Amino acid sequence: MHTPADYPELARTEDDSTWNDNKLLCLLAEHPGADLMVLWAVRDAVAAKLAESERPYAAVLALAGRTELATEEVQRLGTLRGASARLRTRLDRRLALRA
Repeated sequence: MHTPADYPELARTEDDSTWNDNKLLCLLAEHPGADLMVLWAVRDAVAAKLAESERPYAAVLALAGRTELATEEVQRLGTLRGASARLRTRLDRRLALRA
């Protein structure tokens, strides 16, 4: 079977969910082939979701493990409106492991 040319349009349905979006962000942040441009895009998408009070926490923690990003870039995610105290604690721990 071949993927239809209009697959991206078919894949976007009302069944899309926040969970799926957050999982995709996490997978991109963890991917060993993700370059700095991809990581910046994931960081920006995660920041937007946190500002909307969504919870892409796994992606935040995955970004914290990526040494390609400056500590300050990732630390800032913990200050956004959607970041919980638990996320901030885990983020601080993950960033401390970098040193």
